[in-house]
Amino acid sequence: MSNPILNEDRFSPQERILDGEPMTISGTVNKIFMLFVCLIAGAAISVYSLFTSPAMVPAMLVISAIVSFVLVLATCFNIRIAKYTAAPYALFEGLLLGAVSMAFEAQWQGIVLQAVFATFATMFVMLALYKARIIRYTAKFQAVLTTAMLSILAIYLIQFIASFFGRGIPLIWEAGPVGIAFSLVVVGIAAFSLVQDFFFIETASQNMLSKDYEWYGAMGLMITLIWLYMEILRLFAKLNSRN
Repeated sequence: MSNPILNEDRFSPQERILDGEPMTISGTVNKIFMLFVCLIAGAAISVYSLFTSPAMVPAMLVISAIVSFVLVLATCFNIRIAKYTAAPYALFEGLLLGAVSMAFEAQWQGIVLQAVFATFATMFVMLALYKARIIRYTAKFQAVLTTAMLSILAIYLIQFIASFFGRGIPLIWEAGPVGIAFSLVVVGIAAFSLVQDFFFIETASQNMLSKDYEWYGAMGLMITLIWLYMEILRLFAKLNSRN
C-alpha cells in the first residue's frame, strides 16, 4: 500500500541539529541507490529459489511480507532506527517482489520490464513536475491525498477480510472497464504520493534535520515506488487479459 511514514508532521524542533553533518538531498539519493541494490538482491534470491527450491517459496513469501510490515511499523514509531531497518526492508520486499513478478511474467511475457519502465518513468515525470512547481504540496493537496490513500486502504482491507469468507468486492479486480478504471485511479494516487515523498525529503534537508533522516526519507520513497510498481503491474495484467 501507500507510504505510511513520510509527512511533515514528523518535523520537530528537537530533531534539528546545530552541529555535525545534517541531512542532505544528495545523501538521501545515495541511500536510495543502496536500497535499490538490496531490493534487486532480494529479487535475485527469490527468482533463484523458484528454480532451485520451489517448495520453499510460499513460506518465504509469507515471512517476507510479515517482516517487511513489522520493519515499516517499527520505523513509524522510531525514526532513528531507519538506518537499521531500511536495508532489511528493501531486501525482504525484494524477496516478495521477485516471486510475484515471476508469476506475472510467466503469464504475460515482458510485463515486468514494462512495469519497471513505467514506474521509473512516472517517478521522473512527477519529480520534474514537482521541481518545476507545476505540482505544489499544499495543505489541501495533503488532505485530498490522505483521504484518497485511506479510501484505497479501506477497500483493500475489506477485500482481504471478505476473501476469508470466499467473497470479494465485485468488478474492481476484474479486467473489465470498472476494474481498469479502478487500477488507473490507484496508480494515479500512488504517483501523486511521490510528491509527498519529494516534499518531505526537500523540506527535511532545508530544516537541517539529523543524518538519520536520509535513511528515513529513502525508505519512505522506496515504499511508495514498490506500491506504484505493484499497481502498475496489476493494471498491465488487466489490460493484457483483454487481448
